[in-house]
Amino acid sequence: MSSNSPTNKKKKECITMAKMYYEKDCELSYLNGKKIAIIGYGSQGHAHALNLKDSGCDVCVGLRAGSKNWAEAEKAGLAVKTVAEAAQWGDIVMMLINDEVQAEVYKNDIAPYLTEGKALAFAHGFNIRYQQIVPPAGVDVFMAAPKGPGHTVRSTYVNGKGVPCLVAVEQNATGNAYKLALAYIAGIGGARAGVMETTFHDETETDLFGEQAVLCGGVTALINAGFETLVEAGYPPEMAYFECFHEMKLIVDLMYEGGMSNMRYSISNTAEYGDYYAGPQVITDETKAAMKTVLARIQDGSFAHEFMEDSKNGQKWLKEQRMEHGNAQIEEVGANIRSMFSFVRR
Repeated sequence: MSSNSPTNKKKKECITMAKMYYEKDCELSYLNGKKIAIIGYGSQGHAHALNLKDSGCDVCVGLRAGSKNWAEAEKAGLAVKTVAEAAQWGDIVMMLINDEVQAEVYKNDIAPYLTEGKALAFAHGFNIRYQQIVPPAGVDVFMAAPKGPGHTVRSTYVNGKGVPCLVAVEQNATGNAYKLALAYIAGIGGARAGVMETTFHDETETDLFGEQAVLCGGVTALINAGFETLVEAGYPPEMAYFECFHEMKLIVDLMYEGGMSNMRYSISNTAEYGDYYAGPQVITDETKAAMKTVLARIQDGSFAHEFMEDSKNGQKWLKEQRMEHGNAQIEEVGANIRSMFSFVRR
């Protein structure tokens, strides 16, 4: 079938590119005179707070009384208040605490001070998408979501670059929510790399699916299955680790730099042949069907309900899984290998 066939044309017509924004589209000065309260000082919280501070914004960090991060934030030159004090003080309140605790913190310490004209911001849409948090009608609700861990958000900013971000607006009460969100993203350095427009709905569902089926759940299960297959066949665990775990980063780096074609260009013909031959035997139609089931549970709210119920139960299931997987043979072998070779020494 030629590339100009009606079928291919129809497929191409179905693809719509997301709207992009860059530094020229973002007015950092729109944050002038606005007070920004960052709720939380973990991976994302410290990066947002410090980047905004270095961008000249008026920032404070909101933490629970007695938080171990209080002194650390103050040492970094940031003003620190309790969550309630920060919410009362801020014109923009950015939620950067764990998904499972956001709703309770919002209800107790933020909602009473979220007056008309303020903005409530998120870096992930979970609590809005699943209506764990329902903001009042008179406030802006936007998302500024860096697509990278907080320490990378900070380090790239310091080096004059940025991490790509997503922007979304759920409520535009003032009529200026997009302008505010883009200014915020410029403040954390995201506009240097590029900003893609999305929705809370799409960001939440695609983010959860990517984590579960591919990036975290899929990759770790695949690595562990490969490791166990080689060990059970009698190969040394150290060799199994190198072939199924250690080299994963090297392959992913090549794909990150230039796509799958770049990776395949860089590997041997033997490896490339094996890629096309064995990949479809491992990742089958049944695998894709299982992925669709995972996606359906995200879409209908089943996963969110299960996750929140486990959180209310002291994260019993999560902690059991963390313990079980933390004690897996591959973790022990990996720790020993990393202690013997210089490639991970710092």
